Amino acid sequence: QVQLVESGGGLVQPGGSLRLSCAASGSIFSITDMGWYRQAPGKERELVADITNGGSTNYARSVKGRFTISRDNAKNTVYLQMNSLNPEDTAVYYCSADARSTWYGAPYKYWGQGTQVTVSS
Repeated sequence: QVQLVESGGGLVQPGGSLRLSCAASGSIFSITDMGWYRQAPGKERELVADITNGGSTNYARSVKGRFTISRDNAKNTVYLQMNSLNPEDTAVYYCSADARSTWYGAPYKYWGQGTQVTVSS
């Protein structure tokens, strides 16, 4: 099993910044893609950004230019730097990791417990 623990959420004023972190631990053979999703009240969960183990990134159109995803493969950790936040960014943010626990096992998408980000004055 793989556990993902997120940190860094909170309350921030419009125009402010936050940095989210997510560390993976447990029985990890390899991790390919890691990412951040978010879910606002009454809406479906959506992809915010993801990153391959080679460093290739992909962003939702709504956050491009404001958010930056990065990862430290040695620490099995993914980060999300969020700048120029606005109230529409308010949501629970979840990290994900596509991981194998053994060399012969199929990859599985693991999820963190979520961290609340609230953008409000």
